[in-house]
Amino acid sequence: MHTSLTPRILAALLAVMAVAGCKPEQKAAAPTAAEPSPDTVVATYGAGQKVTYGELNDRLADPLGKLQQQMHQMRRQGLEGMVTERLVQEQAKKRGLTEEQFIKAEVDDKVPAPPEDQVKKLYEEAKTRLPPGTTYEQVKPQIVDYLTQDQKRARAQELFTQLRKDANVQLTLPEPPVQRKEVAATGPSKGPENAPVTIVEFSDFQCPFCSRVIKTLDDVVKEYDGKVRLVFRHFPLDFHKQAPKAAEAAMCAADQNKFWEYHDALFANQQALEPEKLKEYAKQVGLDPAKFDACLDSGEKAAQVQKDMEAGKAAGVSGTPAFFINGRPLSGALPPEEFKRVIDAELQAKGVKQG
Repeated sequence: MHTSLTPRILAALLAVMAVAGCKPEQKAAAPTAAEPSPDTVVATYGAGQKVTYGELNDRLADPLGKLQQQMHQMRRQGLEGMVTERLVQEQAKKRGLTEEQFIKAEVDDKVPAPPEDQVKKLYEEAKTRLPPGTTYEQVKPQIVDYLTQDQKRARAQELFTQLRKDANVQLTLPEPPVQRKEVAATGPSKGPENAPVTIVEFSDFQCPFCSRVIKTLDDVVKEYDGKVRLVFRHFPLDFHKQAPKAAEAAMCAADQNKFWEYHDALFANQQALEPEKLKEYAKQVGLDPAKFDACLDSGEKAAQVQKDMEAGKAAGVSGTPAFFINGRPLSGALPPEEFKRVIDAELQAKGVKQG
């Protein structure tokens, strides 16, 4: 059965998307006690010597600052989700609809069904992996949902943005102190080198969340034309076994001035990044096959990828995608509004006219 997206599911989905990223599996943190005062003694040793809570915080300033930023980001997205859910409820009530009916009318019904031949093609490609006897009609609804889920997500985000704009939503959640990291903007880039705002992205070609944020980044660079520079750096995660070689391949493509074309090809084929496929994509984007193959086979770009990873780790990167906007850290497949919020603040701080 075709499943309509309920407002609560959509609000939760957008909140999760905003902080989602590829990360190693982590256990949930235990609840913390109330914050002690800085002069609270947290350890004693020797002849009356002690360590205070303030001293401990000074020692852990960098990781605690990063955690504070992540908590604020999560709270902000949670707040947006709560407000959006209530706006959906209000609109549904005004139109005499249930929330489910409102979302169906404004999201599901406004996303066109994929062409029948596209659905059948996907079925044929997946048929050998389906249980024996599974018919096309049985799985067609699930295939349609799969093919339209990105469009539904985009339409939902568009709807929610418009609802917040119409309601003049103002978020007054207090901002934490701005944290900045020194991250070298070295690597393939888009935008002028003297742009007032530089976004350094650490990414992984096997990370699904990294592929999700591509359009957002492209739109941001286009909207802030001349004011934003995007720099790509590699951070292949340990559990993405094909990502390191894909990163090397991308740098081989950069040698032929086709990094971004090859970047897009890799993200469009995340499930097939074997070395032979990497060489196939090189041909598709117009690279010199002999030069590319020699570069990839030699492993000459491995050191460059490792250098990016070391820079990311030094800046506190633990998952992808991770971003530093003029040194200000953001993480996850964020919606455009999150980037714009930080970019606008940076432009304002530099006295750059916006719009």
